[in-house]
Amino acid sequence: MERNTLSGLFSRTKSLDGAGYGAYKKLKGTYSESGLRVSIDRVQADPYASPSKVRLILPMQAAGIPQQLIDDPVGRVAVADFLARRIQADRNRPKNVHIGDVGQQVLERTHVLVTPDRVEARLLVGLPAKGRRILGRQAAHLLADDLPALADDCLCHDRFAAADVEALADHVALLRDQEDLRTQLKPRKLVAFVGNGAILPRAAGDSDRPLTTAQATAFQSPESLTQTFVLPSGRTVTGMGIPEGLTVIVGGGYHGKSTLLRALERGIYPHIAGDGREWVISRADVASVRAEDGRPIIGDDISPFITNLPTGADTRHFTTTNASGSTSQAANVVEAHAAGACALLIDEDTSATNFMIRDRLMQRLVPNDKEPITPFVQRVRSLYDATSVSTVLIAGGSGAYLRLADTVIAMDAYRPSEVTARAHEIAGEVEDTGNTGGTEGGGEPAQNRFDHVTATRVLARGTLNSRKPPKPRGLSTISVDRSDIDLSAVGQLVAPSQTAAIAAALVWLTKNADGQTPLVDLVARLEHQIIEKGLAVLAPGRDHPGHLSRPRGAEILAAVNRYRDLKLA
Repeated sequence: MERNTLSGLFSRTKSLDGAGYGAYKKLKGTYSESGLRVSIDRVQADPYASPSKVRLILPMQAAGIPQQLIDDPVGRVAVADFLARRIQADRNRPKNVHIGDVGQQVLERTHVLVTPDRVEARLLVGLPAKGRRILGRQAAHLLADDLPALADDCLCHDRFAAADVEALADHVALLRDQEDLRTQLKPRKLVAFVGNGAILPRAAGDSDRPLTTAQATAFQSPESLTQTFVLPSGRTVTGMGIPEGLTVIVGGGYHGKSTLLRALERGIYPHIAGDGREWVISRADVASVRAEDGRPIIGDDISPFITNLPTGADTRHFTTTNASGSTSQAANVVEAHAAGACALLIDEDTSATNFMIRDRLMQRLVPNDKEPITPFVQRVRSLYDATSVSTVLIAGGSGAYLRLADTVIAMDAYRPSEVTARAHEIAGEVEDTGNTGGTEGGGEPAQNRFDHVTATRVLARGTLNSRKPPKPRGLSTISVDRSDIDLSAVGQLVAPSQTAAIAAALVWLTKNADGQTPLVDLVARLEHQIIEKGLAVLAPGRDHPGHLSRPRGAEILAAVNRYRDLKLA
């Protein structure tokens, strides 16, 4: 039995010193000592291959996490997140031991598993070598000494300093409060909430970390939009509620319009304390929409926006390998609607102009019966009135949406004010530009055209079959054989491990597509299984599933919709 202990692991590993790298495979197995199990689940084939997969497993009795912190799913996600961050920040963690990506958001991940009976850290470990020869002594200390020490320091509650014990309890309380606030938005008819004191600007355009409070302007709600929430911890949070309907955000350049919209976009995720956006909470099904030149479209019904094409193409079942800006944005809107979005977030700067507006001068030059595009401005009211899908829109260069808006927020040096009455007054003084008239392209009366779009598309059997499993490449690419799925315009993905989970979801969809179930229903079934069984459903049969973070169904659908070889039944 000695060989199955950590002492045995040390001896076996040390004896491999100088052997060819493939000899590391002899170590595969589980080694136990003093309640800790070190499970070597997969050994890398050579020093340049993907790292080995190793789990550190502690029974909950040994981990000692207080029961009140893990007696609900939200608490277990919070504890798992805290432990992953603790491992990532541990100064004694060997450089070749990795816990995966852990950013500003609190996500459901496979990195650390917390259940009522155990705590399990899933690590990626680069086993040491010189060339292709094993460094047995270094590996023995790594596996049998360093990893158990990491488990003791990072997973055992009784080893935490008093400040860390308090920080863990605060971390759990914060996540519970954030998710409780999220559940209160819909009953109050709010799309999102921004807490007073929030720091929305980021340190840089390519950074998700906050600007320092000394440099940034703290957010303060205008009185007319102020909402207050009482949360489970007893905390009270006050800030700006963004109502359902059409909200238009205006203001000069660099005054914080896009920064606010970006915060709402990321508000679908809870954020860690100190991020500045802890109390920026959006409803979970809010969707960011933009133009996306060049994306493929396969079988979408874009007829609410595009009809009567000169080519005679059927826009109720539209397909192209290279969409224009307006066509791609039309597809993105109807796909978000079909995925169940409660609200669309749209920035004028990333939109196709001819999709958003069409003024009277252009209508005089090119009559409506010659223009296939019905601009969004002529659809935005029916989108909400008939289907309850709200829109939050940044408008910096056109006032076409002001007369339609339910709420207008002006940003001035990152300070919001509500100017709805003034916006309506100005819109009433100015001649109607023609953007809000009652006809769509081709002269047809405006009506609800969103009741049937894309929701009935059915995935053909085997449509995603490939010689090799889909491979994630960073945050925004999934390779399927020789084709790449480009997710760079899917702005609500925040972690490469989410993209890895989407790649695994594509495999699940392929196995479960029956040629009859609508695609949105198939993805909903997968989401239900994830809720019931966890992310392990994406990696069946694997004790160590790798590092996956939960994506929304909307992002899974976005990947399917951008697969160029997609086949529909």
